[in-house]
Amino acid sequence: MHGHMKLWAAMVMAAALAAAPPLSFAAEDVAKALTKDLTAVIALLGLPCGQVVSATPRGRNDYNCVCKDGNRYRVYTNAQGRVVAEKQ
Repeated sequence: MHGHMKLWAAMVMAAALAAAPPLSFAAEDVAKALTKDLTAVIALLGLPCGQVVSATPRGRNDYNCVCKDGNRYRVYTNAQGRVVAEKQ
């Protein structure tokens, strides 16, 4: 249960950073923070990635991610409130 709370916190943080007003961060800084957070989420789930190089939002707390090593994942929060990464 504790591990899922860390993942949820990372996703909430990523969503909060993505929704930050444009004056508080440059768009590049927000994108960097989001990819860093998604990299951490994927790593905490024990999946190979290395580093997320791009993330495309699909919805709230739902992203398509491309990793440096070529892996692609959909990272989202499921109906039970758990963070899931599905290999694409």
